[in-house]
Amino acid sequence: MVKIKMIMKRLIIILIAVFSISTVLRAEIPERPNPPRLVNDFANILNGNEKASLEKDLVQFARETSTQIVVVTVPDLEGYDKADYAVRLAENWGVGQKGKDNGIVILLKPKKGRSRGEVFIATGYGLEGVLPDAIVNGVIIDNEMIPRFKQEDYFGGLVSGIKVMKEIARGEYTADAYRESVKGGAGSVVPFIVFMLIFIFSIFGRNRRGRYYSPGRSLPFWMAMGMMSGGRSGGGGSFNNFSSGGGGFGGFGGGSFGGGGAGGSW
Repeated sequence: MVKIKMIMKRLIIILIAVFSISTVLRAEIPERPNPPRLVNDFANILNGNEKASLEKDLVQFARETSTQIVVVTVPDLEGYDKADYAVRLAENWGVGQKGKDNGIVILLKPKKGRSRGEVFIATGYGLEGVLPDAIVNGVIIDNEMIPRFKQEDYFGGLVSGIKVMKEIARGEYTADAYRESVKGGAGSVVPFIVFMLIFIFSIFGRNRRGRYYSPGRSLPFWMAMGMMSGGRSGGGGSFNNFSSGGGGFGGFGGGSFGGGGAGGSW
């Protein structure tokens, strides 16, 4: 009987310890910002101009589409898995609109010393079909973000990834179309062949009057160059389309997350 009591005491102590640790861990997830912001740089990896530029652009996008994209950088995941951290934060903050569940949280932990860099993009229920996990992980994160993060260009990586997510969310092209454009293959070779044919004809082709064909007369030079480049302005690094709008962020709408999303590390 004494042994049973001792075992029960130990079990109670262990349960209390586990509960206390889990409570401490939950407390490490940042509280919802007040006043509300879409860019929350707790890791201090962005300068003032970069934060302001991101905030303005994301506020404008939220006003145009009601889709809320939230950027959160943290110095440490405090023992959490990055996916668990991102989804918990998204749920606690209520990112996205209630009923539409159209929120996105980009969680970024920079690489520090021997600690790996981590990124996770959590998508609300309403966006899981628009931004499938395979596209988020295998293409947007791997192609647009991590190559820049490896160079400690965190702003550039965020801008590049956000640009693609915005364009897909707006319906400018589908996730599958984006994946095919990144794969390249024939899609990138054909424009180059077309340009080379135009160039060859411009040199060797003569009309009946014995004059050379002029690329400027048959096809505008800027169009030929555009075809050679493949039509899509490089998925990142170019901030020309990264617009900024005025006004502040009104607040989160109570969106829900079901664990959708994907991540990567470097």
